[in-house]
Amino acid sequence: MPQISGFTKLSPQSWGKYVTVFSLVCLALFFSTKPVHSAPANSLPLFSQLAIPILGVTLNQDHDPVGVVTHIVIHFEKRPDHTGLQLRFRVDPGQFSPYAQQAVSQAIARASDAARLYTDSWTIYFTFPYQGQTMYGDSLSAMVGLSVVAMAKGDSLIYGRTLTGTITEDGHIGRVGGIPYKVEAAYAEHMNRILIPEEYDVGDGDWRNPFMMQISPISTIDKAYYALTGHSFQ
Repeated sequence: MPQISGFTKLSPQSWGKYVTVFSLVCLALFFSTKPVHSAPANSLPLFSQLAIPILGVTLNQDHDPVGVVTHIVIHFEKRPDHTGLQLRFRVDPGQFSPYAQQAVSQAIARASDAARLYTDSWTIYFTFPYQGQTMYGDSLSAMVGLSVVAMAKGDSLIYGRTLTGTITEDGHIGRVGGIPYKVEAAYAEHMNRILIPEEYDVGDGDWRNPFMMQISPISTIDKAYYALTGHSFQ
């Protein structure tokens, strides 16, 4: 089955069901997910849970590409031992492709190293809460990596903001495609600020910023972190 930039292709029969389920899941996450709260600088939470918005591209019932806003639930635990970082990707109700898992793992390693955080006592669970759907691609990875850093530090994410991109080896936000579709989807969901890679994908062509929506090209992870949290990265 062909895939586009992060999400599984939906058949015409399942598209209406997806929209309904997506709306219900977002409402459930909004009311049930415990946010990250600020913590003293000399302590880490034993555990915290957060639903983060992710921008992606899929196909609609006419097989045309469209942007979507979905969520990933991250459960962060700090163990008493120091036996190594443990990442757990749940396979129900939705799942992550091997490539998406690899991209997330790499982003967490690069972000935590840059933030000078020790990860050997962390256990992190990832849930894609959409029945039968699979998360593909790597454009989620920067948002996930920086969200994990925020959870470890006890910093809150600013509501209504998200980031699409990767984390490069030298600490920059890597280029991804489908930006016009993702921006349209974020605007439809009333998000107020979208962070995108400063390096533009020429395949996206020309596009306009939606009215009253802030689009911020970001070059480095420290700038992206400050835009997402209002706190310094280190």
